[in-house]
Amino acid sequence: MKESSKFNLRLLAFEVTKACNLACKHCRATAQVLPSEDQLSFDEAKELIKDLPKTGDPIIIFTGGEALLREDIFDLIEFAYSCKIKSVLSSNGTVIDKKIAEKIKNSPLKRVAISLDGHNKKLHDDLRGVEGAFDRALEGINYLKEKNVPFQINTTITKSNMNYLLDMYKFVESIGAVAWHIFLLVPTGRGKELKEEIVSSQDYERILNLFYDLRKKSKLQFKATCAPQFYRILRERAREENLKVDFKTFGLDAVTRGCLGGISFCFVSHNGIVQPCGYLELNCGNIRERDFYSIWKESEIFNILRDYSKYKGKCGKCEYIKVCGGCRARAYYIKGDFLEEEPLCPYIPKGIRNGRDR
Repeated sequence: MKESSKFNLRLLAFEVTKACNLACKHCRATAQVLPSEDQLSFDEAKELIKDLPKTGDPIIIFTGGEALLREDIFDLIEFAYSCKIKSVLSSNGTVIDKKIAEKIKNSPLKRVAISLDGHNKKLHDDLRGVEGAFDRALEGINYLKEKNVPFQINTTITKSNMNYLLDMYKFVESIGAVAWHIFLLVPTGRGKELKEEIVSSQDYERILNLFYDLRKKSKLQFKATCAPQFYRILRERAREENLKVDFKTFGLDAVTRGCLGGISFCFVSHNGIVQPCGYLELNCGNIRERDFYSIWKESEIFNILRDYSKYKGKCGKCEYIKVCGGCRARAYYIKGDFLEEEPLCPYIPKGIRNGRDR
């Protein structure tokens, strides 16, 4: 039975395995060649999925590692469908062949997300850690296109590729994607070794303004992830252009929030640990010890995240707190406190600018 709440779950990312065939430098999961011995069993995963309708009407993102390396992945997708849960699949694309593309086509999946971090081999393969990853991902995409399976492209933005975003945008359009989601690097997992690849706050603003400009003229669906400031910038730019921020003009961007971790989104690891998001490694409970619905509703960390009065620094004083919130994971890994201000945001809230809080 669903419970009506402003904190209903909208999206859940389920890390079905840590196994992966790539060695991405920025990997959140610190993925490995073989599955972990403590990976959730099929029956344990089913218990998680069965619990989801109680939390609202969420979409489940099957991710990894490389989700397609889990042998029972399509059984899990079918089970989610039997529970009336919409699902999408996140993949690096390299393991998709004709047979798998056919399975995807015949499954209830609504979309496949393919990770591409550049519009050419060098940019993508350098970050993905395996030569040929770009070509193999494009092969996988072509198999999906042959089966008319909708796909989106996910791009992690670092200093290495940030100056090629216009090229990347044109490339994503040219290959027939339905959406482009950008992710601003969070230094967690293997990404801890890439701190020098984190963009500056000034580049962050420039990138998100470019993203705003591109979304206005494109038929692609756009989404900025791990970049909550986009929802402030969207409102600033809309005000400049005398546009109303509503669903008609801006679609879901008008009604969503920047950082969703613990508010309408959460992450479940391969071994059952529930976290606000995949990048914020705070243990909010384990589904092996407690049912997911109880964790979602009662976790102390989730309830702290839902109380904006507890946010610190500029974020706590910002007039955009309800639509942005700052990246809690970036605050945690750079400042050591998930409630601290977003380290990469240059915006000065009105209250501070007006001298009421110095």
